[in-house]
Amino acid sequence: MSADDFNVDEAIAKANTLIEAMGWIRSFRGKTTVIKLGGSLLDDESALMHILLDVIFMESVGMKPVVVHGGGKAINRALAESGIEPNFIRGRRYTDQATLEVVSRVLAGELNVGLTEEMERLGGRAMNLSFDTTNVLFGEKLPTEDDVDLGFVGHVTRVDRSVIEGLSYTDQVPIIPSMCMGEDGQRYNVNADTAAMAVAQSLGAEKLVFLSDVNGVRTDKDDPSTIIHTLSAAEARQLIEDGVIAGGMIPKVEACLETLGRGVRKVHIVDGSIRHSLLLEIFTTNGVGTEIHQ
Repeated sequence: MSADDFNVDEAIAKANTLIEAMGWIRSFRGKTTVIKLGGSLLDDESALMHILLDVIFMESVGMKPVVVHGGGKAINRALAESGIEPNFIRGRRYTDQATLEVVSRVLAGELNVGLTEEMERLGGRAMNLSFDTTNVLFGEKLPTEDDVDLGFVGHVTRVDRSVIEGLSYTDQVPIIPSMCMGEDGQRYNVNADTAAMAVAQSLGAEKLVFLSDVNGVRTDKDDPSTIIHTLSAAEARQLIEDGVIAGGMIPKVEACLETLGRGVRKVHIVDGSIRHSLLLEIFTTNGVGTEIHQ
């Protein structure tokens, strides 16, 4: 095979990929997709670059992506540098005033601004939405069983959807840190999964995509090849009951089911470390993660 023939074949393969994506692009044009970006991926420069490029592509073909991010690892490093020992209670970070100051600086400041600047460097248009610019997540102290004190840990009770939608309609990608503000101006640390759920529900999103270091629901948790690409809500509940979905995957799937019950059409669990995992999940027939639907 000559070099010219090879180039033609390669070009044809790329064209076929675009043709496969065309139907999905048409279906999702004008629809909102909320992307929850886990803190572990923020430390992987290559993975992060490809995720942001995927988000830029989504916006370029008429979708309305919204990014909600955490920042656990970066926060832990900053706490260590400040001499503050991380403390977790029932899986949530205990947040006293000193911890809150670090979380605010890293999450709503450094990471939020950094993600916005990186997306623009890659050719996209983005706007960081935090206490320092325009706050869109409002909430209150998280109530707990037995009145366990988690400090300044909150949950979102209201989303200013008009600001988010306004940015989307001007072809900008909103980037939101997982923190909320009380009506009295008090800041709260919020679990990034639940923050993304609140945003997706408020916007009536077509999709909510959880990007983390797990490739989805598996019939064998230790074997990535046993991934289940599509599940109905009823099938997911049955897998929990049967013990197939177990351990740390249970709360994530239950969060997906709760989100579906509040108006979001589809929820995806995807390994964000896979190159262009967002595009592969959304614009190909089989995807690379697990899609859960009603």
